[in-house]
Parts: sequence; C-alpha cells; structure tokens
Amino acid sequence: MQTLFETPTKQSGLFGRFKQAVSKTRVALTGQIGDIFKGQAEISPDLLEDLEMTLIEADLGVQTANEIIDDVRSGLAREDQPDAIVIQGLIADRMLDILRLAESGSPQETVLPGPEVILTVGVNGVGKTTTIGKLGQRLRADGRSVLLCAGDTFRAAAAEQLEIWGERAGCPVIRQQAGSDPSAVLYDALEAAKARNFDTVIVDTAGRLHNKAGLMAELKKIRRTAGRLVPGAPHQVLLVMDAVTGQNGLEQARQFTATAGVTGLVLAKLDGTAKGGIVVAIARELGVPIRWVGVGERIDDLVSFDADSFVRSLFETRELQ
Repeated sequence: MQTLFETPTKQSGLFGRFKQAVSKTRVALTGQIGDIFKGQAEISPDLLEDLEMTLIEADLGVQTANEIIDDVRSGLAREDQPDAIVIQGLIADRMLDILRLAESGSPQETVLPGPEVILTVGVNGVGKTTTIGKLGQRLRADGRSVLLCAGDTFRAAAAEQLEIWGERAGCPVIRQQAGSDPSAVLYDALEAAKARNFDTVIVDTAGRLHNKAGLMAELKKIRRTAGRLVPGAPHQVLLVMDAVTGQNGLEQARQFTATAGVTGLVLAKLDGTAKGGIVVAIARELGVPIRWVGVGERIDDLVSFDADSFVRSLFETRELQ
C-alpha cells in the first residue's frame, strides 16, 4: 500500500537550488526593472509599457504580462511612494497567485492497492529520458522501489538510453525490441512490478510517431492498458517540457494536456535560460501544477517545485504574502 501524490521530502537548501537555477532570469528581470525606474520620479504609462515588455522578454507571455501589469497599476494606486522594490513586490505577489491557483487543482491524496504508475509524455528532445532517470533516483532516495518501462519503442536507441539512466539511478528497466507494441512493453512492466513488489513504475513514451494523431492514439491505448492492469492507473501523467524552448513549446503542451490527461508538469533545463518566466506562463496557460524542475545536469539535479521558493529566488528582497 502506498500514498498517491505524496509530496516528496524537500531537499535541504531548496531555496538555494532555485536561486542558482534562475540566476540568469533574476539578473535579466530585476536588472531591467531597476534600469526602467532609475531616475524616474513618477510612474508614467510609458514606464509601465516598458515594464510589460520586460515581462514579455522574460517569457511570461503577452496575456500573462498584461494581467500582471493590470495588477501592478491597481497596486500602485495604493502606494504613496512607489519605487522599483515596490513594483517587484507587486509582480512577485501576482506571480505567486498564478502558481498557487494552478496548484489548487492538484488531485487529492489517495491510497493505492498496487504500484503507482507514472506516465511521462512530451515531444522528443525535451529531456524526457533524462528526467525519468532523475525522477527514479529522487523517488528511490525517498525510500521507494522504482521500475522503469521503456515504452518508447519508436525512437532509435530510446530503450538503450533509458537503460543507461536506469543503471545510474539504480532502477531496473523492462524493455523489448525496437518497434514492439508499447502497450505490450507496459503489460510486461506492470506484471513484473506486481510480481516483484515494486511500488512505482515510471513509463517512458514516444515523443513522435508518423503523425500527431498516431501519437495521441498510442497514448490513449497505453492509458487503457495501464488501467486494466492496475486500478486507477496511470495515477500521474507528467508532461516534460524544455524551459529553453519557452513559448514555442506551449502549443505542443496544450495538445498533450488535452489528449493525455496531464496531471503535472516537469520543466527541464530551467538553469539553461534567462527566460524563467515561462514557469508562470505555463501555470496560467495550462492550469496544471508544476511538479518538478530540472536545475542542472547531474542525476540529483531534479527538485520538487515550490512556488514560494521559485518566486522568492527571483525577487530576493520581497517577503511574499
């Protein structure tokens, strides 16, 4: 018996990990805000327009930036002497509201009779296989037994790459030959997990088939197979996105969210971009909570997402509400 959606133990120094991961974004964002307000005695419409462009350049997206500026404008009306620090605080508070709203739709904790099945989806090249290895290692560090399923039988060498990460993480891998039916591989993996008492199965899936319709149909078939073998499975469907691609990956994310029943997001390579505002844009656009973020290349560089730590790491001088 185990608990579904159990919050992983937070790593010590979580704030420090976020602070380091978003350092490029923090420098770009707070630096530009400071430049905008330097020498300004009053808040003009032109200044707010410049501020909105700064948010857009940080990859928050046009609609999200518009909403935040509207809140800033309302907040400024209540301030006697607004300055760059006040502005940053207003922005930070609105960002946190958006992230918390997405988290509010998280599933409730549920007791499972069998292994928890975590399905990972996402297009090729976003770091899905790497993320699976890191997630397996994190869950094992929390005391869980983890089996990996090489369900991406379409991409050449996908199973081999998963085996490499499985070895690093100490997680065995169930696989078949390239071109096999992914649902058949999943069947073997779930039967093995039940026979060997694994409490968690992480399933890799194809990020591309011959066409989008084929990919989505395959994901639906995998979901049906999981549900037949383990009650309630898949219990989590994690969409892996590349933070570096930013707004360009949002449309693909919408398609997966609509079709695959995504319950949470993993944002890989957050440390590799100066446009970390995509975290907020994703939460607003998709309304799905961010579960994990990749903050480096090492196997332990995957941390559970915490909205407060993330926003505080961008605006260090502000106490969040």
